[in-house]
Amino acid sequence: MKRVGKAFFGALAALLALTACGRDAGGDTTVLHVGSQRGGTRAVLLASGALEGAPYTVEWSEFPAAQHLLEAIGGGAVDVGVVGDAPFIFAYQSGSRIKAVGAQFVEERPVGALALIVPKASAARSIADLKGRKIATTRGSVGHYLVIRALQQAKLPPDWVNFVFLSPGDAKAAFSSGAIDGWATWAPYLLPAFKEGARTIVDGHDLVKGYGFDVANEAAIRAKPAILADFLKREAKALAWARANPGPYGVVLARETGLPIEIARDYAIKNGRTLVPIDDALIEEQRQVLDDFHAAGAVRGDRALADGFDRSLFSEKVAN
Repeated sequence: MKRVGKAFFGALAALLALTACGRDAGGDTTVLHVGSQRGGTRAVLLASGALEGAPYTVEWSEFPAAQHLLEAIGGGAVDVGVVGDAPFIFAYQSGSRIKAVGAQFVEERPVGALALIVPKASAARSIADLKGRKIATTRGSVGHYLVIRALQQAKLPPDWVNFVFLSPGDAKAAFSSGAIDGWATWAPYLLPAFKEGARTIVDGHDLVKGYGFDVANEAAIRAKPAILADFLKREAKALAWARANPGPYGVVLARETGLPIEIARDYAIKNGRTLVPIDDALIEEQRQVLDDFHAAGAVRGDRALADGFDRSLFSEKVAN
């Protein structure tokens, strides 16, 4: 995996700023600007062919982590993209002009899909052994949230570890060089680390629920409701296709991520997602994420949680 340095993200931020200045989110109602994380939305939509015949053009942008994707959505450079529940809640409470318009759920998060790992030679066997140690993750990410949840479960204070907030590429380089003591990250970034002998200290299987959200810029929701609704419907079909066809999906996933085909297929089998409607129960489940971030001092925003969700674009009827 190539290191993604600060210079790259500086250039990316500048490019996104220029793009946003050149067009308001939702300005062109014949084009949907979709952001995708590595091995995410783009891979499943391309593999399934669900976009064939769409009466609009999809322009893709790829991002290394949810934080960068959410910055692009909030800034208007991207209309919509999928992120985990924790980064969405974090960004929304930070004041970003975004709303969740669709929800995705993995019934049972697979072991090894989200984890806090340590190098092979580390003496640590639990999070309690990492007192004062440097743990890398992306600020507001599902990895950040995993460590917060693990500390709560172990009845340890939020400052038990020292967070080092890095992009996945920089975290991988720091982990490999021994500059950090642990790394809280997710697949596909976990898989190469496991091949190099990394060990799991905390797995997200039982600690973090498998929710993700299609998050859209508020201006795009106002300007492109029909396009967004159609995209969500096609995405639901694509996810259903991926669950039923993990082999063909794994081939595309391997090509998109650079993962070995056997690992990509295994990930496709274990990480089957379903697009589900946003309802009161789902929103209330997200209150736990918000409360956990507040308790750890990670966020201080007090925006009404329900205001961060738009239920008008996707329904149970559409899902079926």
